[in-house]
Amino acid sequence: MTEFNYDELRNKLNAGNSWPQVYMFKFIVPSDNQKIALVESLFADDAEIKLQPSSGGKYTSLTARVVMLDAEQIIDIYKKAAEVDGIISL
Repeated sequence: MTEFNYDELRNKLNAGNSWPQVYMFKFIVPSDNQKIALVESLFADDAEIKLQPSSGGKYTSLTARVVMLDAEQIIDIYKKAAEVDGIISL
């Protein structure tokens, strides 16, 4: 498995963006309450989080909109989310 290029993401996030700004995270998580809770715990209480189960119920889409202060905060969340087994970051 290849390592995600966080430097490229950092450059894209900083190109033409001003901080702070609202950022939308989107993850596909196996429909396991513990895994969903782990991903939800990555965000502050004021984050707007929406869950949508897949039609078969095997996966859950998690969308979070939250104010981020800089690109490093976003990258930190992606790194922590990558530790959740079976997660897909979109």
